Amino acid sequence: MSEAQRRLEARLYREVKDTCERYALLAPGDRVMVAMSGGKDSYVLFHLLVKLVGRLPFPVELVAVHLDQAQPGYDGAGLRAYLESTGQRFEILREDTYSVVTTKLPETATYCSLCSRLRRGILYTAAERLGCTKIALGHHREDTLETFMLNLFYSGKLQAMPAKYTTDDGRFEVIRPLVESAEAEIGALAAEIGFPIIPCNLCGSQEGLKREAMGEMLAKLEAERPDVRAVMLNALRNVRPSHLLDRDVEKAWRERAAEIRPLPVVEPRPHHAAALPVARGGRLPVLP
Repeated sequence: MSEAQRRLEARLYREVKDTCERYALLAPGDRVMVAMSGGKDSYVLFHLLVKLVGRLPFPVELVAVHLDQAQPGYDGAGLRAYLESTGQRFEILREDTYSVVTTKLPETATYCSLCSRLRRGILYTAAERLGCTKIALGHHREDTLETFMLNLFYSGKLQAMPAKYTTDDGRFEVIRPLVESAEAEIGALAAEIGFPIIPCNLCGSQEGLKREAMGEMLAKLEAERPDVRAVMLNALRNVRPSHLLDRDVEKAWRERAAEIRPLPVVEPRPHHAAALPVARGGRLPVLP
């Protein structure tokens, strides 16, 4: 392992560890399905979680699950060999969602939404069969920032990707241990280690996606302010409900528990600056 790889891996490991602790992503007895797409993010996620779980003071089991969607040119041999080399439990599923997506949608359409729904349903079914309590996804910092911007500009709502949420049916918790980690560093570590990446030939080749436009906007902002991504991520951690316009949020904020951002105790000031009137009633004098 090169020194550059060691430092990069150590930094990302600390970030994942801190994220897991800050948002309580892992608990004793968890069986976590790690969704392995074969891209750089899921490889790095699984790689770091294996290291983290081995050092936890309580038992957590990982199960890597990869879905072969029957895309043209698919070759999962490298991924299978990698998973076998880890000694961790894994499954590879096969379902021809590619034909479903390309049949139902025209070539000019964006496939991501339908493809994601189909993939999610298959993975949820597998997670239930495997007895998993949580599903770990490889979304990173840029994913949540771009999602925030998409919702802000196109959907009219303040919503990003949380580190943890419960599925609508209440069956699983979905966790994102990489949500505070930079995509560039994840990609650099994946390249250093040499993971056998599986390219996406379905949506990856489509141009003009709104998400790509958000990424380009972030890049332009970064040219003017290099730390803009870190600042925006911190803004998602630093919400001020009292200064928004959502009445439900404002009501919940007023009724919050006393220990949630308690109001500072302000001592009354014994003296105040004099503010004597220069005129009473009528019109104020015109100053020269």
